Amino acid sequence: MPGFDNPSANPWKNAALLSAPDQTTWSGRRDRTLLLVALQTGLRVSELIGLHCQDVVFESGAHVRCTGKGRKTRCVPLRKEVVAALRLWLRERRGQPTEAIFTNARGQPFSRDGVQYILAQHAKRARATCPSLKTKRVTPHVLRHSCAMGLLQHGVDRSVIALWLGHESMDTTQIYLHANLELKEQALAKTEPFKGRSGRYRPPDQLLAFLQEP
Repeated sequence: MPGFDNPSANPWKNAALLSAPDQTTWSGRRDRTLLLVALQTGLRVSELIGLHCQDVVFESGAHVRCTGKGRKTRCVPLRKEVVAALRLWLRERRGQPTEAIFTNARGQPFSRDGVQYILAQHAKRARATCPSLKTKRVTPHVLRHSCAMGLLQHGVDRSVIALWLGHESMDTTQIYLHANLELKEQALAKTEPFKGRSGRYRPPDQLLAFLQEP
């Protein structure tokens, strides 16, 4: 798959990207939280910039509510580190329930171009510590692919991935299955071919006796 590699295979790339924002500044803390949410939830950029402060639920079963295509609402669970980051950010943000979680310096909700701009800036900075990112074009949609690939790599059924990402059909997730196969083929190409003489295998009597036990 083109673009950013999946996080389970290359966690250091995600770490480099998340380390890029300057945590001593308001905008840096905002950007890191935004990137963390994007990487873990796989939200579309329109869903990400459409999140309101009231859309985050911190109680048991912490999750974020978003409105996707067709005005359909879905919930995406949050890991502990994302919950912690959002708690800190919303405390600093001090926004009203119906206000956007992520805003620009003027207090306005981000546009698509705004998210792409800050992502490009942090990706550029991350390349200094992670040279392999130099050949990668990091976009919000690529982070969404990265999330899906991570779920697939960890054995999550594609029907669940479809629900997670808000796909209309499971067929849409077929792209991740193809990408996963490509990764496996690449790994196979790096292995050594089997060596040895071909011939009939004759198991020892002990193994035969074991296999015949009820």
